[in-house]
Amino acid sequence: MCRCGVTEPFALQGFDLAGFVSATLAEDMGEGGDRTSAAVIPADAVLDAVLDSRDAVTVAGLPIAAAFFRALDPACTIEILVPEGASVPAGTDLMRIRGKARALLTAERSALNTVQHLTGIATLTRSYVDAIAGTGAILLDTRKTLPGLRALEKYATRTGGATNHRMRLDDGVMIKDNHIAVAGGVEAAVHAAKAAGLRDVVVEVDTLDQIPPALAAGADRLLLDNMPPPMLRQALALVAGRVPTEASGGVNLQTIRAIAETGVTYISVGRITQSAPAADIGLDFA
Repeated sequence: MCRCGVTEPFALQGFDLAGFVSATLAEDMGEGGDRTSAAVIPADAVLDAVLDSRDAVTVAGLPIAAAFFRALDPACTIEILVPEGASVPAGTDLMRIRGKARALLTAERSALNTVQHLTGIATLTRSYVDAIAGTGAILLDTRKTLPGLRALEKYATRTGGATNHRMRLDDGVMIKDNHIAVAGGVEAAVHAAKAAGLRDVVVEVDTLDQIPPALAAGADRLLLDNMPPPMLRQALALVAGRVPTEASGGVNLQTIRAIAETGVTYISVGRITQSAPAADIGLDFA
């Protein structure tokens, strides 16, 4: 029985899925294609196979896996057995596929690499979401993603129950420590952002004495960086509910609950994309 959490239609806005599939297959096949399958598999052989999980996972990326198989065998039949965002036990069948054996085996590695990676991210993300359940805190992802895979990895965190932070540098305003240092201080940096007509300005602070000037200058949200829970409580007392707050820096599964219980609005975690192990998912002859 699957435990379904965040389920949403598969959508990757602004992401060239066909281009990604094509480039990934080209990388794997090279100029000569799958020499092994061509040599040992009869041209007319048909493969019936099942994509299954050997781990307990939160599933993400099955439609992408299907796209790899269909790219090499457009006539193959695919049945996706569980929805995106479903949490399933080890041994669950995720997808059934039938088609040309050579084509499906050629696509196998690319399909598995992608769904293993995305499911690993979604599974780790769900662990963090579960760890803060009931606190009211919202888990955010970050821009700490593999180059070229941000849309996919942020899709996986969203599928695991997180909320996407900004996708790109033009997708939001975040004044961080180096901006502050170069600008000449918190107030100067915030004033400059406001003077440029920027809205929803997030300001990173790592000391309590930066909070009053940041608020006075018009910060719309504060990122409380690398503050342990006692310091977070002091920071929240200074903020007094005037703006949303975000805790960030060094957050892990052992610390996130205590951070959430301080009352911060958001907690951003880079580990859910940087440190997620690949899920153990395989394609087995049926």
